[in-house]
Amino acid sequence: MDKEVLRRLEKENQLQLTDTQKETVLAFLNQQHSQLEKLSAIDTESVERMVHVMPINTVVREDVAMQKFSREDLQKGAPETMDGYWQVPRVVE
Repeated sequence: MDKEVLRRLEKENQLQLTDTQKETVLAFLNQQHSQLEKLSAIDTESVERMVHVMPINTVVREDVAMQKFSREDLQKGAPETMDGYWQVPRVVE
């Protein structure tokens, strides 16, 4: 990375860096670029592609429909029932 590229980045991102900041940013970006070159040099042709580094195991239970309570058990606490449904007072006349 050179000063011309940094100047364009400043303009595109509406930044105004001091000379000291420019030197710091250039040194950082050049260091990152050299690290990227080191990574690019590694042969990864025989490495299988993956989405996650660790295997993901689902810990969620199976979605199986089951009836844990009977209608009668659920309606024991109801003040009134009619034809298997809860009966509630009318609120809108």
